[in-house]
Amino acid sequence: MPTPKPGKPVRGSQTGRPIMALLDLLGRRWTLRILWELREKKLGFRALQNESDTMSPSVLSQRLMELREAGIVEQNEDADYLLTQEGNALVQSLAPLNDWAMRWAERDLPSYTSDDRSSTSVRR
Repeated sequence: MPTPKPGKPVRGSQTGRPIMALLDLLGRRWTLRILWELREKKLGFRALQNESDTMSPSVLSQRLMELREAGIVEQNEDADYLLTQEGNALVQSLAPLNDWAMRWAERDLPSYTSDDRSSTSVRR
């Protein structure tokens, strides 16, 4: 499946609207998890896979390729993956969703306590 691009038809939409391309990309299995894991630190392939529970190496490789083609993730000279400036901006724009989810959890699960993985700060 090709990497979604603004101006091109994507899964579920023939309009080429940028938001539809973004939703197609973010809606792919494990994409949001990859962005979440890279939000504060760079990670090598194996470390990223370990942080992402049961993701297969082939799916991780495919998602990283798509995110690189979209200009959201890059690989440095040490073979670590990190968010680009655009990737950081995207993750920051998703932070309000995390805030909402935290309020939702606290409302529905009074005993819920967040851990350090709930942070929405982004490495600069």
